[in-house]
Amino acid sequence: MSHRPTPITNDLAMVLGGGGARGAYQVGVLRGIAKQYPHLRVPVLVGVSAGALNTVHLASHQGTFLEAMEDLVALWLSLTPDRVFRVDMATLASTVIRSGLRLVGGGRGHPERLRGMVDTAPLREFLEHALTRAPDGTIPGIEDNITRGRLAAVALSATSYTTSQSVTWVQGRNIELWERAQRRSERAQITIDHVMASAALPLLFPATQVGNEWFGDGGIRLAAPISPAIHLGASRIITIATRYDRTRSEADRPQLTGYPPPAQVLGVLYNAIFLDLIDQDVARLQRLNEVVARVPEADRNGLRIIDMLVLRPSRDLGRLSREYEPRLPSVFRFLTRGLGTQKTQSPDILSLVMFQKDYLERLVALGEEDAANASERIAAFIEGGSLAARAV
Repeated sequence: MSHRPTPITNDLAMVLGGGGARGAYQVGVLRGIAKQYPHLRVPVLVGVSAGALNTVHLASHQGTFLEAMEDLVALWLSLTPDRVFRVDMATLASTVIRSGLRLVGGGRGHPERLRGMVDTAPLREFLEHALTRAPDGTIPGIEDNITRGRLAAVALSATSYTTSQSVTWVQGRNIELWERAQRRSERAQITIDHVMASAALPLLFPATQVGNEWFGDGGIRLAAPISPAIHLGASRIITIATRYDRTRSEADRPQLTGYPPPAQVLGVLYNAIFLDLIDQDVARLQRLNEVVARVPEADRNGLRIIDMLVLRPSRDLGRLSREYEPRLPSVFRFLTRGLGTQKTQSPDILSLVMFQKDYLERLVALGEEDAANASERIAAFIEGGSLAARAV
């Protein structure tokens, strides 16, 4: 793929949402874009959940866009399940036993609280090594890029279990904070704690304390995942979804027979929380764009047309995960099968936690293939751009 001239992109933002291990697909798409535009500058970066890791890496990297993506691919492909959570039999069995005892005991007699179904201490250690060695957990590359003018702002969102609010942490210059119903923004120096909080899948991963509050995955309460980029001044936004857009016939096709197992219920729930909101937000923006376009510019009262490019998988990533399930760590595979992951054709919950190299390699490759197939759309958006309805 030949390199294209690097355009001026002062109003460009990138929004990377959640999806657990599906974040590897985002990385593949980004590498595909970087091969077209190795020196692309994205001034505003917004991340949620797994997208928070990708966002912070890009925000802190000191090299070119292509160099950042090559390093991020290497980072993802070095992940294994035991680098994300403890998968040894003793730890998993202890968690299952303790949760069962608390359930049958009504929470009495077991003072140690169950903080999550898995222990994500390995993920914290991995991120600390990959992103920073600062004792306080800060990520100095972000501030360096802001000072040098390469980055205008980076924002991560999480859900406060303490207040039930969606909180967006923002690091940048000349930032105007915003507040909406059940949503607030705060200035922050982004740390590993913020990344861990944004990526803490509810019930599965333990919450993370930031300040005086406990936080979980940013997708839980963030009804408008694109809104932080707009608040930070972007008029053109690239977002990479990790949900395959099924045809009507595919959507109507049953994925299981009989009563739904827990894996199916959890998959539907997690999809609704993490994967569907981007599509809903894009649809709202399209309708708002149509309204704003009819209003004379002088009468828009600060409203502006937001150009959107949405890129998404050409294959169902949940269905794809079935092919790699037999190679999960044996104890973890035993527990997930207990939830019924083999009884559904598209075990979406499994695709969120399948941090194993072969599956991640497939997602990265698929993302890069999809970016190559969409290269003309990507070029038209980055270099020119009209209303992005054409790109959804």
